[in-house]
Amino acid sequence: MRKLVLAVSMLAFAGTAAMADPIAQRQEIMKANGKALKSIAAIAKGEQPFDAELVLAALKTLNEDAQKFDVAALFPQGSETGGDTTASPKIWEDMAGFQKAVDKFKADTEAAVAAAPADLDAFKAEFGKVAQNCGSCHETFRIKKG
Repeated sequence: MRKLVLAVSMLAFAGTAAMADPIAQRQEIMKANGKALKSIAAIAKGEQPFDAELVLAALKTLNEDAQKFDVAALFPQGSETGGDTTASPKIWEDMAGFQKAVDKFKADTEAAVAAAPADLDAFKAEFGKVAQNCGSCHETFRIKKG
């Protein structure tokens, strides 16, 4: 019984520690975003047929993750170093600009879900806005892996 209590306690502590790590939290969100974008990128490129259900599910994932993106909680002072992160120091130098980019991403993913693209052309229009946000933010606020 003691071993079970100890094991459960360790798991709870490990989960709490991961939740308290802003670098791990933001990386988890970014990985989910990457997976969602990848699932529909081939449709946008015309390499896969349009699938309204898949598109909407991916857009919903992007929107849900965007709405979780709390800049103050995920990018606190001091989290720019001390971990495996590609977050650029520019985030902390221009927190207002970064917040503006995040707010635009939130608005565009929300609009994409609300639009519920029913055909390829409508999807491409929404996907273009969302993907452009990702690209411009990564260009400005992310260190490229070499």
